[in-house]
This record gives sequence, C-alpha cells and structure tokens, in this order.
Amino acid sequence: MNRPILDRICRSLRLSRRGAWSYVLLIPWFTPILSYLVFGHDYLHSWHVLVKATAFICVLTTIAFIPHDWAADAVVRKYPELRQTVVRAGMMALVFIGISGFFLTIYTWLFIRFRPFGYQLTSDSLVIVCGFNLIAILLLVGVNETSYSLSRWQKHQVNKEKLKKETLQGKLQGLKSQVNPHFLFNSLNSLSSLIADEPKRAEQFVDQMARVYRYMLQTNRSSSEDSSGDENDELTTLDEELAFINSYYHLLKTRHGAGLHLNIQVDNYFRQHRLPPLTLQLLVENAVKHNVILASRPLRIEILTTSDGRLLVSNNLQKKTARSELAKIESTQVGLSNIRSKYQLLSQIEPVIKPGPDSFTVILPLLQTALITA
Repeated sequence: MNRPILDRICRSLRLSRRGAWSYVLLIPWFTPILSYLVFGHDYLHSWHVLVKATAFICVLTTIAFIPHDWAADAVVRKYPELRQTVVRAGMMALVFIGISGFFLTIYTWLFIRFRPFGYQLTSDSLVIVCGFNLIAILLLVGVNETSYSLSRWQKHQVNKEKLKKETLQGKLQGLKSQVNPHFLFNSLNSLSSLIADEPKRAEQFVDQMARVYRYMLQTNRSSSEDSSGDENDELTTLDEELAFINSYYHLLKTRHGAGLHLNIQVDNYFRQHRLPPLTLQLLVENAVKHNVILASRPLRIEILTTSDGRLLVSNNLQKKTARSELAKIESTQVGLSNIRSKYQLLSQIEPVIKPGPDSFTVILPLLQTALITA
C-alpha cells in the first residue's frame, strides 16, 4: 500500500501509522471469517446476508479496533525501549484482552437484544467467536510489536551513522584545537623554558604531551577504522577519559602554574561507565579559553560524580574580554552542541548546562554498557 493511502487511513480513523498497517492487515481476513462464525452457513448461501453482514461486522470491528490502537500507543510510550519487548508485548496483550472483552460484552447484548438479520446468538457460536478473537489479539500484538521493533531498529541504524559522524566531528575539533599554531607555540615555549632550567620537568612535559596526542589520535583512528557501527565503539570509559584529562591538565598547569587548579573526585564505581570521548577536554578547554587565569585569581575546575551516576564539570566564572565576542560565543556553542548531539543520538538524557553568576556547570549522564547495547 502506498504512503498517501495509508496517510488517509490514519487521518480518517485517527490511527497511528503502526495502527493503520495493523488495520489494513487485519480487516480483509478478520471480517469475513468472524462474519461466518457469527452467522453460520447463511452467510455464504445468501448474497444479501453476505454483503450486509460483512459491512455490519466491519463497522463493529473498526469501532473496537480504534481503542486498541490508542491503548497500543499508550503501552509503547510507557515501555519504549527494545529491551522491554517482552514486558511491552505482555502488557499489550493484557490490555487488548480487556478492551476486546468489553466490546464483546456490548456486542453480545446487541445481538441478543436486536437479533440482526434474524440471527439468534448461541452459546456455542459465542465460545467460538471468543476463541477466534483471542487468536486475533495475539496476531495483532505480533503485528504491532514487529512494526514497532522494525521502526525502532531503523531509527537505531540511522542514529548510529549520525552518532559516528558527530563523534568524528568532535574528535576532529578537539584534534584541531591541539595542533593549531597557538597551542603548539605555547607548548613548545613552555618546553623550551623547562629544558634549560628543569630538565626533569621537561622530560615529564614531553611524556604528558605524547600521551595527549596518542589518546586523541587513537580515538580518531579507532572510529575511522570501525565498521560495526556499535555505539560502544564511539564511547570511552570515564577512567580512560580522566587519564587523558590528567595529561592534558599537566600541559596547562605547566603554562599557567598557580593560576589553574583541577579537582577530581570520582567514585570508583563509575570509572567504567562510558561517555563520548574528548567530552571533558572540550569542557576544560572552554573553561581555560574564556576565563582569566592568574595566580591571584586562579581558575578552579572540578570534576565530580553524583550518587545517581552523573558527572559534574564546573568552574568558577571570571570571564575575560574577548577580542571577538562573536568568535567566543560560537566556539563555546559548537563544543556544547556537539556534546548534546551525541547524547541525543544515544537516546539518553541530555547534558544539563547551568550557567550562573559565579560558576558554570555542565552535568553529564554517565552511560552503562548494558543500557547502550540494549
């Protein structure tokens, strides 16, 4: 069935697209079989009864079908995840049985009271109709679940590709920020001053600088070479990210000295939780880029975990005047927007950004592997 016809069915019956497909697949065979079970041999031996009975049963089925679709939507909204398939299907079956029982009770009373086409409802035919209706319910649940799971899977595949693109863009942005001439000049200038006066510190500086580049190049290469599209391959553990941040902070600390402080208080339980790579680097870089850093006015950056599995990255605000205010705003928004997009594509709670008069805080959800692969 082409899309315009399906859209017209959705609008006319106020059905979801999933419900419209179920309706189209159900009605052509459900209506004639149910009509035969209700009206018996007269249904096939009289064209008059055949036409009118089919139309009559079709109307009754359609009236009962619409609440089923509304209920299916409610169940899907309550249990939307693919890992909830069994719970969702079971709940949908129970709700469908309840709704069908309600309509069967009303329709039974109508048949007994008005005897359409002179038909007398019997207990045997009622039992057969109830059994057939139960089979139809199970089939309807199967159609709904198959349609929904297929739709979620397709969206999941699209999101994986988008996530990969967003991750590559974020890694490229972080890599570019490290290899730009300004960063290299500052790093090499710091290294040059250390070589003559403090050769041991110079050696440590080179080691930390190598770790920074190694981490960034490894994450960029692993994403480029990966062909599976698995979200886990687009993420890193908090433990690995913190190790990178320690090396990155060492480079910044060598340059800024007492003007920069980093406080990390992370519960060991959350160290194997995951987050998009270079997320912390983008946040630390923004803090350093847009705030005054002096020994008399130190910039303090904190990375903390909460009991409910979130990561808080905050810094005190002491904004410096930028030569280009527009460039400053765009730089900050690109980094934060990239982080937010990754969480959206993972279908996870988005980061919370809390700018304040004295501090700037970003709250990041930490992801468990079980949640990502579900």
